[in-house]
This record gives sequence, structure tokens and C-alpha cells, in this order.
Amino acid sequence: MRILVTGGAGFIGSHLVDALVERGHEVVIYDSLDPQVHGNGKPPAYLNRNARFLQGDVRDHAGLKAALEGAEIVFHEASAVGVGQSQYEIARYVGVNTLGTANLLDLLANGKTRVRKLIVAASMSTYGEGLYGCRECGPVRPPLRSAPERTRAGSWEPACPGCGRTVAPLPTPEAAALYPNSIYSLSKRDQEEMCLLIGGTYGIPVVSLRYFNVYGPRQSLSNPYTGVAAIFLSRIKNDRPPVLYEDGLQTRDFVSVHDVVKANLLAMERDEANGQILNVGTGRPVTIRAVAETLARVLGKAIGPEITFRFRKGDVRHCFADPARISTVLGFQPEVSFQDGVRDLVHWSRAVAAEDRFEQAREELEARGLV
Repeated sequence: MRILVTGGAGFIGSHLVDALVERGHEVVIYDSLDPQVHGNGKPPAYLNRNARFLQGDVRDHAGLKAALEGAEIVFHEASAVGVGQSQYEIARYVGVNTLGTANLLDLLANGKTRVRKLIVAASMSTYGEGLYGCRECGPVRPPLRSAPERTRAGSWEPACPGCGRTVAPLPTPEAAALYPNSIYSLSKRDQEEMCLLIGGTYGIPVVSLRYFNVYGPRQSLSNPYTGVAAIFLSRIKNDRPPVLYEDGLQTRDFVSVHDVVKANLLAMERDEANGQILNVGTGRPVTIRAVAETLARVLGKAIGPEITFRFRKGDVRHCFADPARISTVLGFQPEVSFQDGVRDLVHWSRAVAAEDRFEQAREELEARGLV
């Protein structure tokens, strides 16, 4: 089959391209080579030579139309990524994520394409805070934390919206209501909902895969707005401590890029996924402090994290996947443990330059009152 992967030169997209080429598919990569991700503006050395590369922006209707020609499957991975940055580069994030996806869907709705399935990369960030359990009120969804007096007192855990008691985190299922906490997460919700809507309207099967915290080889180590594992790794490689907000005990669901690729392939191959929204995660929460400490240990560096006890606006305390639906629908089970995934990331990183730009990003957030 001929398959289009938007954002196919990026972290997740490039691994997906490799897997598709290995299975004998004809793959077209459409990627803008964003300088924030690809510093020199050139295709990365790891880009699969057996795929056709087209440089272009999803906001460019004509360029995207050319890339889409003859495609039977589309993996829509292209996105501007970064929660904090999206709060002040609003037009860019909405332009790339929302309007770029609108371009793709406009072509599917109005053009004579051969596309018979669309798989869209959605995001766990659209949940906001995850699901929690209250001893008095049962399952609850606390609102985003914003009360300064609560965070100043060090009460980082959310409170039950019903009785005010402290709650315990639970796995978050796909049926949970969405409470986007940033322009980034809002635009990712746009991507998901627009794709499902237009797919249903025109009879094009769509699968939305809600990625949790993806990490692994090829994640940019010089982009301070990428995933936390890569940001921490860049700091440690430069002999600087990873910087943790709050007390470092907030949790996320870290899923290896190799497992994410596996989920995408299953979504492509199995009709049972059509029209579904599926969490792609492990269901196992890991503290942010544990991420920093594990990376330092595997790198062999005695560098402890800097815990700031400061609050970033919009940050959620706990969110990890309920993976029951994807297990039932696709038989998906993550295979890479967190320890093995970190070793894989660190092994790859030893031959990769890492320019630590964290302080620049922190200054930008502080200047805008976001910390």
C-alpha cells in the first residue's frame, strides 16, 4: 500500500516509517523540518532512505495535496508540540495543529483521494487532570489546580470537588471528559474531533490514538519544549541537574516509542479499531522524580534533581492511562518496561549532541508569569 506519514521525519513518525517500510509498504514522508526540532533544517541522518521525503508544511494546501496523491492510508503525526510554549505562541500552535489538520480533512472531503483509513496522533494532555478516587464521593475529576494559597502551602495533591478531601489517582479511561489545560492540548482535541467528525461524515474509517508520555531514541535533545525525559537527559548530559517543579512526585505514564509504533500498526491492520478512541500507554504511573533519578543512574552520573517547589500554571498532578480498551479492541500490550526503555534512550543518546536550552525556556515562562 501507499502510505502517507505527516511529520514522518520526527521522533515518533520516523520510527513508524521504518516499520512500514520494513513491511513492504510504499511510504511518503511529509515534514516541514521545524528548526526547533531539526536544528540545521536538513533531513535527519536516521531518515529511511527507502521512503520518499517531501519537505512541506501541513498549512500548505498545495504541498499537502501533492503528498496525499495515491495514498491509501494516512498517519497524521504532524504537530507543533509543547504545552508551555503554546500558551504564548498561540497562532503557531493553532495554525499547525488545528488549521493544518483542517487542510488535510478539506482534501479528503473535496478531493478524489484513495484514502481508506486515517490514524490521528491524539494526546493525553486533552484530559487535563486524570481520574481520581475519593473515599466519600467515589470517582471524581478535580479541576485544574490554580489556587495560589494551596500551592504555596505545599498541598500539591488535588482536592475532591465534592467534599474537599484529598483524592488518590486512578487510571484514566477514554470515556473521561476532556478538560484541555493549554492551547496545545486544545488544538490536539481539535485534531481528534475534526478527524472523527469528517471521517464519519464521508465514510472514512478514523482511529484516534491518545498518546501518553512517549519517550525513546530520536527524541530531540536540544528542544526544551519536548518530552520531560529528553529535557532531563539533555541537562544530565551537560552535567546540570534536571529541574523539577512542585515536589517531583507528580506522575505520568511513560510509554516507549516502540510500543507506540506497535499500536499504530495494529490500528492500521485491524478494522475493530475503526471509529475508536484508544489510549496508548502502559497503565503504570512513574513519578517525575523517578525519571530524573533513573536517567542519571543509567548515564552513570551522580547528579540529583533540583526540586523547586514551584508551580507551573496548567500543570496536572497525575494522569496515567487505563489501557483496557486498546487491549480489548486490538490485543495491544506494551512490551518495553520503563527501565529497558530508559536504557534504550540513553544508549542512543551517547552518540547524539545535546544542547541544553532549558534555562531559555524557563526564562520565557517566568517572563510571562506562567511559573
